[in-house]
Amino acid sequence: MKRFYFPLLFVLLLIVFTVGRLIFSWYNSDIETLGLTQFSWACLRGLPLDIRTAAALLLVPALLSLQKRFSLRALLAPYYIFVGFLIALIVGADTIMYEFWKFKLGAVVISYAMSPEGATSSVEPIFLITRAGSVLAAWAIISTLFIAITPKRTDSNWKQCLAILVLALLPLGINTAHVRKSSLFANHTATNSIYAFASSFLDERTYHIMPTAEATAVFDSLYAHNTGADIQDTLLTNKRPNLLFIQLESFSGKFVKELGGIDNVAPQMSQLIPQGLFFTNYYSNSFRTDRGTVALQSGMVSHPTLSLMREFGLHGKLASLPNALRQVGYETAYVYGGPMTNMHKREYLQDMLVDTLYDYTAFTPEQLTSAWGAHDEAAAYRTVQLIKERKQSERPWAFTFQTISSHEPWVVPYKRLSDPKLNAFAYTDDVLGQMIATLKNDPELWDNLLVIILPDHGYLYEQTYEEPAFFHSPMLWLGGALKHTGTVEKLMNQSDIAATLLAQMGISAEAFPWSRNIFSRAYKHPFVYCNFPAGLMMKDATGTTLFDLTAREVITEQGTPSAERLHAARALLQRSYEVMR
Repeated sequence: MKRFYFPLLFVLLLIVFTVGRLIFSWYNSDIETLGLTQFSWACLRGLPLDIRTAAALLLVPALLSLQKRFSLRALLAPYYIFVGFLIALIVGADTIMYEFWKFKLGAVVISYAMSPEGATSSVEPIFLITRAGSVLAAWAIISTLFIAITPKRTDSNWKQCLAILVLALLPLGINTAHVRKSSLFANHTATNSIYAFASSFLDERTYHIMPTAEATAVFDSLYAHNTGADIQDTLLTNKRPNLLFIQLESFSGKFVKELGGIDNVAPQMSQLIPQGLFFTNYYSNSFRTDRGTVALQSGMVSHPTLSLMREFGLHGKLASLPNALRQVGYETAYVYGGPMTNMHKREYLQDMLVDTLYDYTAFTPEQLTSAWGAHDEAAAYRTVQLIKERKQSERPWAFTFQTISSHEPWVVPYKRLSDPKLNAFAYTDDVLGQMIATLKNDPELWDNLLVIILPDHGYLYEQTYEEPAFFHSPMLWLGGALKHTGTVEKLMNQSDIAATLLAQMGISAEAFPWSRNIFSRAYKHPFVYCNFPAGLMMKDATGTTLFDLTAREVITEQGTPSAERLHAARALLQRSYEVMR
């Protein structure tokens, strides 16, 4: 045992990582099922990272083994208890959270964990108890095995320590770029969870891919001169309509028949589409509410690993659509049925100078029947009440109403579809139809109202991030202040709403460099840029490229393959971080 202690411990760590990979693959098999051959290749591709991670964890035991005065087992027991907990927690959390996130555990997930009410509202208590119990059991098993094979004395020497150090610091490319080539899920299965978690903190605030001047040139070629008030068509009956943004939780094109989605999930949306201006090539910027809210309210593209909403120190670098409207006389408000403490939403909206915020505290205890707070019906009713109170106001107003019910745990006071997820979206759609009908029945409100309906982001229902359709979303403009109905087929992002709307209102959008006025004559290169923590998407008239940031390779290519399209996406990724430093 003394002689073979380190080789045995090294092999044990590799076995632990392989078992963790097996559990990860099995637990998430409803996302994708890997056959024996695929799983074996994932293990083989992940072996370099396993070796490097195991060696890093052995550095402390190797150093302590050089002393001969104290019992090695007694010295290392606390360390192995800690390491066992670390492995069980990271691998367990990665496995469990992948069901919801579809990307590896990293710094970005930790940022969401800082707002625990989001997790506790999304799942049942039994879910948390059973998963926590599994992690604790794994911790006990791993720690016990490590301690059990550790002798009181060992024959190790400085040569063994040096060998372990070399393995831990293997240079030049033993990284996640070598964990390929397959589907996104297979790449994530292959990637060592401990290594991915640790390395994610290095990429949290920067992606330096090319010289800054080169990235800036790409940005200027794609975004310069697109923020002007020049417009090809006037969409509004007047330049100071009242505004109502309805931000639908997770409401992707997957649930809208007119975008190729599932039929009969959103019949109210289908009835409203012919009555307004429907944007058929509109794409959400990202994958979560905090990103989607910033894209709308600040006209800023999203970041894979950085949540601008919760970064107080960066709010001063963001433009503000509410403030741009306040400067021309608008009263602004935001209505949300849940807590605004989640991801520090309240602080962000206050920094964007929204006049009045209404969250779950604005509702009666009888209305707080959702796991998150007030269901959409109660929140929509409250929003309409607040709007009606301003009928006699001399100031124009701009309200944002954010829905909440089409979210885990999918429990809503409505029953039309058997699938609880689809039924939750159907409920939100039903509330939307009732809300619009109520507003239309009051001509005094409707005649000078522009309603902009859009989701905060999409939802992965029977699809993965490898499918560009995840970002494809419905956006509909309605109201008596809208001059035209029909469809708009231009490619555009969620972040482009600010400049596009302000141009229609004759308001400067120079403060929104990442937002484009899609009706400008200068908008000659339509494209969309989207991302999530594990990848980027770039789509233009020639095709679509989706790039895996974990494996650093293209995983989806539609239309004409284009190195220029990928280069542009990576340049925008880098530039979006550089401007936030």
